[in-house]
Parts: sequence; structure tokens; C-alpha cells
Amino acid sequence: MTTASPPTGPARDAPLNTVDALVQLSFLVQGILAAIGAEHDLSIIQIRLLGILRDRRPGMLELGGYLGLDKSSMTGLVGRAEKRGLVQRSPSPHDGRAVLVSLTPFGRRLTEQCGAEIGRRVTELAGSLTDTQVTQLTHLATRLVHAQSRPPALPTD
Repeated sequence: MTTASPPTGPARDAPLNTVDALVQLSFLVQGILAAIGAEHDLSIIQIRLLGILRDRRPGMLELGGYLGLDKSSMTGLVGRAEKRGLVQRSPSPHDGRAVLVSLTPFGRRLTEQCGAEIGRRVTELAGSLTDTQVTQLTHLATRLVHAQSRPPALPTD
């Protein structure tokens, strides 16, 4: 199997269609996450787990919803993170059957370290853009993200 080299010259400056542009940008960001994860022996899903836990203490079901994982996958993911000392489980004060997941102090330090590195590398990725273009990209990306996180519209008569 051969892989294509990145375009050079005029082909490099030709605009991509929306799908290609967004998918290739996603690949670039995923590559950054994978590289940083590898430096810390973390998978992308573990990086996502730590990122979610930065500012919340969700239950396992809620955490599974954020990550798109079923109960058994969540149990394994959290169990492995717990063994590494990254997260801890605690009983929910509101539901005796539920378990909340939070970062340990070590997990918080690692999350902050990875977050700073992700921020630096993604900022570098956008380094060829002007301040105005970065602002536009940020607003457009925010609109796309928020549009996908809204509940589905109810049908109208």
C-alpha cells in the first residue's frame, strides 16, 4: 500500500472541499493527541477521559455518554486509569447505586501537563493564521460543536 505525499506548489494552495478540510484537520488534531498520549503512555480515549474529568465529577453512566462507551467498556477504562493512580471512584451522595469518578492529585497534574502540551501544539498548528482568522476559526468550530450538542428538535405540525 502506498501513501500519497502532501501536495506541493499550487496544488498545496488549492482549497479543499468542506469534508476533506474538516476530516484532514481532524486527522492533524488526532495525531497531536496520539503523540502526546504516547509520550505519557496514554491512549486517545484515556486523554479524553482525563479531559472530561478536568472540571466535573460525573457518574459512570454520564461518563459513558460523553465517551460513547457501554457500561463494560467504561468499567474497564476507569479500572485501568484507577490502577495507574489517575482517577478514583467514590459513592454518589445522591444515589447509593451510583459511582462518581474524579481525578486524583496525580491525575490532575498529568491532565494539566498534557493539556498545556495539547494547547501549545494546537496553537502551533494554527500558527500560519492571522489573529482574525484564528478568531473566525474558533467561532465556526464553536458553532459546529454547539450545534451537535443540542438536543434534537421536536417535530412541529
